[in-house]
Parts: sequence; C-alpha cells; structure tokens
Amino acid sequence: MKCRGLAMILALTACGDNEAAPPGAAGTHKAPASVAEVAGPEQSILAFGDSLFAGYRVGERESYPAQLEAALRGRGHNVRVTNAGVSGDTSAAGLQRLEFVLGSLDTPPDLAIVELGGNDLLRGIAPAETRENLGAILAELQQRGIPVLLMGMRAPPNLGQTFVREFDGLYPDLAKRYDAALVPFFLEPVYDKPSLIQEDRIHPTAEGIEMLVAATADEVARVLPDRDD
Repeated sequence: MKCRGLAMILALTACGDNEAAPPGAAGTHKAPASVAEVAGPEQSILAFGDSLFAGYRVGERESYPAQLEAALRGRGHNVRVTNAGVSGDTSAAGLQRLEFVLGSLDTPPDLAIVELGGNDLLRGIAPAETRENLGAILAELQQRGIPVLLMGMRAPPNLGQTFVREFDGLYPDLAKRYDAALVPFFLEPVYDKPSLIQEDRIHPTAEGIEMLVAATADEVARVLPDRDD
C-alpha cells in the first residue's frame, strides 16, 4: 500500500496531546453553504473522540463535527453535532468521561460517533486494553439505546504482526458485537495526500477535514435514526 508509513504515523499521532486552536484561530476554509432546505425535527449527534474531533490548529467551524453538521444540514438534515473531542484522550480517558459527557446533554443524542484508539497506539497500550475500554464505551451507549458509528484506526507494522492483527481487528469485532456501524479507517481519505496534512505532518488541514467529512457524511446520514415526531 502506497505511503503506508505516513498512514501509520497519522494513525498513531493524529490524536495527540496538543490542544485545539481557539475558535477562528486558524485557516480560511469555510464550511459548504446549505443547498437544501432543512426539514424535520432536529436530531443530535455526539462526536466523541480525541484531537481529530477537537480540531487541532483549525478554526472552530473547521473541526470535523462542525463541518459534518454543515454538510448534513446542506443536504437537508436537521442536525446539531456536539463536539466532545478532547486532545490526547486514550480509550481509557474517553471511558472515564463518557458518563459525564452524556449527563451534561439536555437529551440523549440520536447518534454517537466514537473515534478513539490512536493515542493508545502512541502510548503502546496493549490492544486487549483498548478493546476492553472501547467495548465498555459501546456497551454503555448500547444500554442507553444510543446508536453508534465507530471510527476505526490502524496500527503501524513496526509494532509486529500480532499487535497489528489484534489492534486492527478490534474495531470490526466490536462493531459487530455491539451492533455499531463502522468506518474501517477514518483517515483513509487523507493519509497519503501531503497537501491535506498540516505542517506537523500529522493532523489534517481544514481541507483535509472536509475530505473526511465528504467520505463519511453518507454513512452518518445512513445510520442516523428516522424521527417523525
């Protein structure tokens, strides 16, 4: 696979400890304007992840959750996306704050998008631990009746065949076990395109995030439950 090394660097570190930029701090990219009339009851989406959701060195409107909301509303979906991304979060950290995040919402989300695991790789955490933590997150969401879209990551080959097999396999396994939808590799649209990666050679640019949204918006819309009330 071409540029496999860059893909693995992204998979390992795109969720790093750096904080997201303040609103409007960087970038001139603008979310696409609405092209369809927004209709139907409002639905809420919880974007629960690390810096790939928090928005590293991009403006508030350029983060994945913000661009996703704009894209879906541009297609006529009446949605609001809550950005619950925290830079540096491992799967364990995500699990620890999940209950607080859910409790802080006025109503349960109609859909949760879970994107965690890259920082586990960065810290060399055993895949079994990542599996356990993500499984607990999915189990909690399932128990609350919240549908999930799980964003998969990939392990670098230098961690060994056994590690790679165990890590890469945990996402489809968990998606099947907890009846979650799955994007096999969240960074697939940008990992081999340097022009869509920031100068740190790790995080997607605003345009790169737009590509991630374009590649995943259909799946998000597909798994978003219908609401007639």
